[in-house]
Amino acid sequence: MKISGKRTHFVGLESVAMTDIVMNMFIFFFISFSLLYTFRPLNTKRLDVQLPQAQNSSGPEDFKQIEITITAEGPVYLDGELVGSSELKQKIAARTGKESRPSVILRADKLVPFRGVVSVLDVLSGAGINRISIAAAGRD
Repeated sequence: MKISGKRTHFVGLESVAMTDIVMNMFIFFFISFSLLYTFRPLNTKRLDVQLPQAQNSSGPEDFKQIEITITAEGPVYLDGELVGSSELKQKIAARTGKESRPSVILRADKLVPFRGVVSVLDVLSGAGINRISIAAAGRD
């Protein structure tokens, strides 16, 4: 009985198919991460407040809104600009004078006393603004 040392067919790893799969995965992840950073900009002008959580929350709409932020320490910001409680009504009237139905997003830190939020809501009501959205973080 003679055993042949030669093999009749080549047994090897098909590296072309594996290279195609790895290349396609690389392209997929490259495009995914570049789109992630394109549609979610990192340089937003926001003040650091911890929003309370809500189960039913929706995102902002497409039209321009005024943003009022109340920080945990108590100061009130109108579109990122520090304003005193006495000048808040005048600045709101100046910004909403051109719009027929202005809307406001109220962002208050969860540690702000309720009277601080009510005083801002009172100023908004006195300015004739009835479209007020209260920002809240979604539950994870």
